[in-house]
Amino acid sequence: MKIRSDILRTYQSIHTWTGITTGLLLFIAFFAGALTMFKSPITQWAVPENHVLPAISVGQYDELVQQATAQYETASNGFTLHFAPHQSPMHHSPMTWYEQGGGRGLSIDSHLRQASFNKEGELVSVANQQNVLGDLIDQLHRTAGIPGKAGHEDIGVLVLGVASALYFIALVSGVIFLLPTLVKSFFSLRQKKGANRFWLDTHNLIGITSLPFHLLIAWTVVVFAFHDMLYGGLSLIYGDEPMFERNGGSKQVYSVAELPPVERYFEAVGDMVEGYDIVSLTFADLATPRARLSIEVAGDGKLQRAAETDIIAMHPFTLDVTYSTLSIPENGAFGPLVKSFFALHFGNFANDTGRWIYFLLGMMGAILFYTGNLLWLEKRRQKQAKQSRSVTIMAKLTIGVCLGSVLGVATSILASKWLYLAGVDINLGYIAIYYGVFVTSVALTFWRGAAKSAVFLQAFIGLACAGIPLTTLISQWIHENIQWQLVSNTLMVDVVALVFAWIFFHAAKKTHRRAYYGERNSIWYIGHSDTTQQPQRTELVKKST
Repeated sequence: MKIRSDILRTYQSIHTWTGITTGLLLFIAFFAGALTMFKSPITQWAVPENHVLPAISVGQYDELVQQATAQYETASNGFTLHFAPHQSPMHHSPMTWYEQGGGRGLSIDSHLRQASFNKEGELVSVANQQNVLGDLIDQLHRTAGIPGKAGHEDIGVLVLGVASALYFIALVSGVIFLLPTLVKSFFSLRQKKGANRFWLDTHNLIGITSLPFHLLIAWTVVVFAFHDMLYGGLSLIYGDEPMFERNGGSKQVYSVAELPPVERYFEAVGDMVEGYDIVSLTFADLATPRARLSIEVAGDGKLQRAAETDIIAMHPFTLDVTYSTLSIPENGAFGPLVKSFFALHFGNFANDTGRWIYFLLGMMGAILFYTGNLLWLEKRRQKQAKQSRSVTIMAKLTIGVCLGSVLGVATSILASKWLYLAGVDINLGYIAIYYGVFVTSVALTFWRGAAKSAVFLQAFIGLACAGIPLTTLISQWIHENIQWQLVSNTLMVDVVALVFAWIFFHAAKKTHRRAYYGERNSIWYIGHSDTTQQPQRTELVKKST
């Protein structure tokens, strides 16, 4: 395919500048998004085993609800019943409700009360601060860590919506200017032509092979960010008439005692669709005319259309269905099709296999943005006799923001069990640690420079990741009243942390070598002349011997 050179340069410029302007935000979103594939195992790793009460049979739930709502007034207006099908990676207590906090988004002051029966059949209940480690990572994924609200929506969500729109433009323009050389150099990883060429080939290979995934993510994020504005605009056309047909709600007020047996909800779901298990039943506003029930369902090999499950919304007393993400005849054909498209954003298919695929794609996406920025910086540097102020600042921001975010997450996970042992507010600890580490990392890069800071931060990420499985071993014996679960899910967290430790130790070593012995005309070059560089090399040799 022959395309005019001026057109290619235009598309290359579009790709470059849209990528540069959004890369730092999208790095955080993709890295955290990859980790959210295993949000439940990470939370399970961090929560003490004795904070989760024993499971009970389905036939015991009715009695549990009756006794808990009679004894605790805070449970009478709303609660969640958790079941433990094999699809759920995280074990919950049979019944939970919020005594404080809760609701949408990240709530660091939420206190969750849990209830179950002991071996003697007696009601037992404990109240603990809800661990938001998994929610913090999810919040980083949705907002890139940008704090603040715009109405009821996070500012970070809106910013990422704009970034994703630019990101889509970067994807399309990148494909266009790569078309002439795509077939020839698609699978080329030219290591012998220098580090820059190798990483450029790697960047292009990752971008092209994962293009459908990136296009899907870009469009769904835009819609997720601006759906309220979209519906608001449509309301100007439709007026007071509803855009979507909804079942009428009941104005009658019921009491908790009038709830149908739990088995009735299982029967209702079974009548609607086959092959699904109920994961949870969440009752809300039971003492008001707005009483509602949200049913989370999942099945082997099923495409879940919400964040982790499919959702069925119904009236908790009449069992009238008001909303469903399931593909059932009552929902028509268009609705489930659209919902399935957005479900692909969450990667909820093929069980663990699908999660691992999305985890790897998410990490590859983060690498794409990181290498894209560095390649641009290297190209600008080669055109200049001396590093300009703009190149220096962008290099520092790239290293500080990207590596600072990774180090902040790794340190927060590492600190989790120690926060419990110290008896401090764990959620405030997470917030303080993440943002403290992040801001410190950015400040460090502006103080010490991009190259030196990159070596330092990569080494510390490796140490933090290596400390995660070490913490698992140590914490088992230092407090007799606090124990953590040692199951396949939690051990997976330790194993993955070890893999990341090796990756970042290796990266720190490579970056150090390039900084002192690599190309002088590079953003990684620490010395500025032969007279300044040689003493540094000599000093390193002395230290090593």
